[in-house]
Amino acid sequence: MKKKFRVTYNAPVTLTFAILCVLILLLNDFLLGKHLIPAIFTAPARIGSQGGFNYKNVFDYFRLFLHVLGHSDWNHLLGNFAFILLLGPLMEERYGSKMVLLMFVVTAFVTGVINVCLIPRPLLGASGIVFMLIILASITTLDKNVIPLSFIFVVAIYLGRELINAPKAENISTVAHIAGGLCGSMFGFLVAPKTKKTSKKEKTEAPAKKESNIEENRSKPSFLKKKEQADDDTTVVGTLEI
Repeated sequence: MKKKFRVTYNAPVTLTFAILCVLILLLNDFLLGKHLIPAIFTAPARIGSQGGFNYKNVFDYFRLFLHVLGHSDWNHLLGNFAFILLLGPLMEERYGSKMVLLMFVVTAFVTGVINVCLIPRPLLGASGIVFMLIILASITTLDKNVIPLSFIFVVAIYLGRELINAPKAENISTVAHIAGGLCGSMFGFLVAPKTKKTSKKEKTEAPAKKESNIEENRSKPSFLKKKEQADDDTTVVGTLEI
C-alpha cells in the first residue's frame, strides 16, 4: 500500500508572516501605486525629523509594530526570507508558535522604538527579526560552550552587508537590526525550550509495558536469572581482536 504524502502548515507563525509580507508587497506594487507600504508599513523616523514620530497620532504607535511587514522591493523581501523560512520553523519547533509570535512582536516594537529615538529616516523590513532568529538559533550550541564557525560566518556576512548597504539605503537602519540581534540573545538566555508532551497512548502503554517485563522476569527459570545476574556483574577489562 502506497503512503500518501500531504502538505502541512508546519510553522504557522513563520508561514503566516511570510504570506502577509508577500501580499502587502503585491498590493503595494501592483494595485496601490506604491503608497501602501510608506503609509502603513513603515516605522516613523526620529521625532522632529521629516516623517518623524507624532505622539498625537495614534496610528504611529501601530506603525512601530507593522513596519516589519513592509519591504522596499522584492530583493529586500527575498533576502530576509531566505533566513526566516529556514530558521523560523526550527525555532517554532523548539520554543512553540506562541512564544515565537511574542518574539516577533517584541523585536518589531524594540526596533521601531530605537528608530524613533535615534534614526532620522523611516524604517521598514524584517531584517531585525532575521538577526534575532540567527542569534537565537546559535544559543542551542552556546549551552555547550561551543561557537560554530558557520555561525560566525553568517553573522559576519550579515553584519557586513548591513554596514556596506547602510549609506545607500534610505529606509534601512543598521542600528535597529543589531537591536534585533540583542533581542535574540535575550530570548535565548531567558526563554526555556518547550518540553515534549507525552501522549495519552504513551502514558497508558508505559505501565502495561513495565508490568509485562516484571511478569516475564518472574516466569523465567532460576538458572536463567542467575546467568543474567552474573552477566550484569561481569566487568570487561579489555578486548582482543584477531
